[in-house]
Amino acid sequence: MANILLLCQRIPYPPNKGEKIRAFHILQHLSQTHRVYLGCFVDDKQDWQGVGALRALCAEAHFEPLNPLGATLRSVRSFLTGAPLSASYYANRGMARWVRGVLRNEAPQAALIYSSVMGQYLKGTATDPMRVVTDFVDVDSDKWRQYAASKSWPMNWVYAREANTLLHYDRALALRSAASVVVSEAEAALFRALAPESAGKIYAINNGVDSKYFNPDAVTSRESAGVGPHFVFTGTMDYWPNVDAVVWFARAVLPLLQRHHPAVRFTIVGVKPAPAVMELADQSGVTVTGRVEDVRPYLAGADAIVAPMRLARGIQNKVLEGMSMAKPVVTTPQGLEGIHASAGSHVLVAENAEDFTAACLQALSINEAQTLGAAARTLILERYQWRAKLSEFEALLGLES
Repeated sequence: MANILLLCQRIPYPPNKGEKIRAFHILQHLSQTHRVYLGCFVDDKQDWQGVGALRALCAEAHFEPLNPLGATLRSVRSFLTGAPLSASYYANRGMARWVRGVLRNEAPQAALIYSSVMGQYLKGTATDPMRVVTDFVDVDSDKWRQYAASKSWPMNWVYAREANTLLHYDRALALRSAASVVVSEAEAALFRALAPESAGKIYAINNGVDSKYFNPDAVTSRESAGVGPHFVFTGTMDYWPNVDAVVWFARAVLPLLQRHHPAVRFTIVGVKPAPAVMELADQSGVTVTGRVEDVRPYLAGADAIVAPMRLARGIQNKVLEGMSMAKPVVTTPQGLEGIHASAGSHVLVAENAEDFTAACLQALSINEAQTLGAAARTLILERYQWRAKLSEFEALLGLES
């Protein structure tokens, strides 16, 4: 049994959004056989409800409140220092003080940095006795590059600056880490190309999905019989790629679907809907739920899950969860990146509005839906179980169960 320091940019509970899902399963797995010292930030008052559940898993847990306004002001000062806005946002004296105490008093054998912005709290090198692994999850610098390409001045300049400064920061962190992890082979190939000096120690560990939880036999649909075709999107709805995806679907695809099925419905499920998302609720056929306690009844009540991602990095958990629920999933090439599923056999893939509409109509076929859904569920059970994925983290951390 080893002492492990785990640093996360956000509290990994409840595991209801991308980065929290991966972080929670890593913590849960490591805590079964090791003593975990967890340090994380809490920026949503509702997330304080998860403190007790996490303390039960950890030898010690530190939860640092993060005030978005104060963090944003710290980011603005980065324009003077040349640091990445992202790293400055998470710079915090209380977290730094707690980390120093754990290093001094508990002498952890290994540390896992979850999201590169937490790397600022460990300044060691790859040759230090404590083995440090960084889970970058995604190549975030490339996400900012995509944002820059899609915006006009001055935000395109701000995003381009963040892409460059964050890549410099991430390369330095990867160089002093014993191993760096990203969520897919595609991300790993990109990061190796961007950080060639660390290419030999960059690894891909895919996400899994909780197939017992996302199980079509374990939940009842919240939909009544006899209503029109129903498409569902799930995600954190103030996250720009999700906002872009649902706005595009509602404006470009839904009207085409309504020509075939006037009663078609599109439900957007997820916390913190941005103003652009809330505006969609005024459009015929669109429902915006906001926060829900359980997304599974919405998935169960859908005829198909849509993930029309146009800006994307890493693996889309919404795609894996829809597949695990044995639902036909319609996505874009960006939405399928990093997922070893075959277009046409496990999911439907399209890019422009006309082709995406055709794929959605195809998903409404009873035979097509049953065949795709069954194949998708089988693939999840065969290739996307968390246990097999998480043992790879222990190996990189130099630990034995």
